[in-house]
Amino acid sequence: MSNRENLSEEDIKLRYITPALEKAGWTKEHIRMEYFFTEGQVLVKGKIVERGKRKKADYLLRKDGKFPLAVVEAKKLEHTADSGLQQAIDYANILHLPFAYSSNGKKFIEHDFLTGIEQELHMDGFPTEEELWERYCASKKFLLTQEKIILTPDYYDTVKEKTPRYYQRIAIDSIIQAVAQEQKRLLLVMATGTGKTFTAFQIVWKLLKSNVVSRVLYLADRNILIDQTMAQDFKPLEKVMCKIKNKKLDSSYQVFMSLYHQLAGEEGDEPFRQFKPEFFDLVIVDECHRGSAKADSEWRRILNYFHSAIHIGLTATPKETSDVSNKTYFGEPIYTYSLKQGILDGFLAPYKVIRVNIDKDLSGWRPQIGQKDTDGKNLPDKTFYQEDYDSNLFIEERTKLVASRITTWLKENGRQSKTIVFCKNTEHAELMRRALAVENNDIMRDNPNYVMKITGDDEEGKRQLDNFIEPNATPPIIATTAELLSTGVDCKTVKLIVIDKVIESMIMFKQIIGRGTRLFPNYDKNFFTIMDFSGATKKFYDPEFDGDPEIILGNAEIRPDKKVESGDNSQEKYHVRGVEVAIVNEAVSFLGKDGKLITENLIDYTRKNILGKYFACKNFACKNFCIVI
Repeated sequence: MSNRENLSEEDIKLRYITPALEKAGWTKEHIRMEYFFTEGQVLVKGKIVERGKRKKADYLLRKDGKFPLAVVEAKKLEHTADSGLQQAIDYANILHLPFAYSSNGKKFIEHDFLTGIEQELHMDGFPTEEELWERYCASKKFLLTQEKIILTPDYYDTVKEKTPRYYQRIAIDSIIQAVAQEQKRLLLVMATGTGKTFTAFQIVWKLLKSNVVSRVLYLADRNILIDQTMAQDFKPLEKVMCKIKNKKLDSSYQVFMSLYHQLAGEEGDEPFRQFKPEFFDLVIVDECHRGSAKADSEWRRILNYFHSAIHIGLTATPKETSDVSNKTYFGEPIYTYSLKQGILDGFLAPYKVIRVNIDKDLSGWRPQIGQKDTDGKNLPDKTFYQEDYDSNLFIEERTKLVASRITTWLKENGRQSKTIVFCKNTEHAELMRRALAVENNDIMRDNPNYVMKITGDDEEGKRQLDNFIEPNATPPIIATTAELLSTGVDCKTVKLIVIDKVIESMIMFKQIIGRGTRLFPNYDKNFFTIMDFSGATKKFYDPEFDGDPEIILGNAEIRPDKKVESGDNSQEKYHVRGVEVAIVNEAVSFLGKDGKLITENLIDYTRKNILGKYFACKNFACKNFCIVI
């Protein structure tokens, strides 16, 4: 066996592959070796956390050091030249690259995604940078002006050294190419926590720098989204950026941030008409699954008015119903990066699920004939079910039980763990706040803001939102809410999400889950826990969610969703106390390597309660009974 045949893969790269690339004109600035493009999935079992294997390309080749074109996989001489091609094709497919190569140091094997052709190449016959770029541009039929737009550099922060992740790069390039080809309506779908706003900023930066657009309108439906965007990802544009306030418009800026309703106004008083219809070249619609998705929305008037501009919709959850459609307006998504993929790649935090089943939720509760509520009103002669609770029937003991279970988790996992409790409505959120305050009175003595209600109608709560978002353990630690915190709020350190409301909407469910998906290892945030009292997490097994349905063994029956008007004040409301309420069982699950939930533990409280109740009785005659467990 020759010395060459004893060479390691690293030796093959150093002695043969790298020199062959350099001979073809690829400079060191345009060759990126050992390109890790995923972080490795965060794997959690119990309290043990570890990372899975990161995906890595041996070589990433980039046009002008900016635009990725190809991957090259290296193999030892003992392997055939094409033994690494399947892996190269897989990586190129993930990275949306037009070319994939494999080599053992004796020859190259090329796979051309543009034509589907594979061919052998001599070591001295590797394509030049210009040749690959020309082949790519020819397939896309790019003009010279379009090429210049596509190759416009990203913004690079020399301090933070932050560059786009691989999927952000795909999203940016896909949008830029579509704009260069004069597409006007574009939809970008990226899971919560994957950097939609950073991606949008890079798109705006490139389009401004390439002079494709000169004025940009960024629309959102919540102040906090605008403020976060301006203070964080869009900060490099602060000198040319302004927020539209008090319906006053200053045309001297390039980038305008605005709330939909602030700009839309009311019929007869529409502030957006202060600008000419052609004033904006680009309109970005953040969270476009919300009101702007409706064809008859008042916000749609803004988009219709600036019809000639490029419209880009951003969402984690595209809305498709009989009367609301993102796709109808924006077209099919240019690119989609899902929650599941983000978790598998290791960019998003995985979750554990604790499903808590309460006896009255499963069996319902019927008042006695003539029973009155705490206000002295006669209770209806009917059976109340889970969908009724905290909507038109408030059972004090149930609220206390939920608060107690949450507090137990906090005592076991850290009392300073940021927690969001999603309630049915604002009244339920207030009652839950009070119950949690009682359960945590030892902390509330010194930190009265430890538990707070943060809802749209509570000004003090909204003023505390910035403190809740703060990564440090700054009160409030526990926030009870209805919908305010379901979307757009970036609280990186949330470790516990509690769902105590019936959720029909898959969009709402994904948005709620998205509040916990940010990784923040510096603050010991490697995963988060979902505590589910309403059966909402069954949506993880819905085909509409990422992945195929799967059954968790031992899971108790959950009643199907029914229409819930949680904020309907026309309903008669009843408050009752003195109802025996107990947890029947819990199912604890975690995410496996394939992104599917695996049952970790099933706790049957019924068995515990029976044993505890009867075997603790001194006068209990065991010989007279046989209890089958």
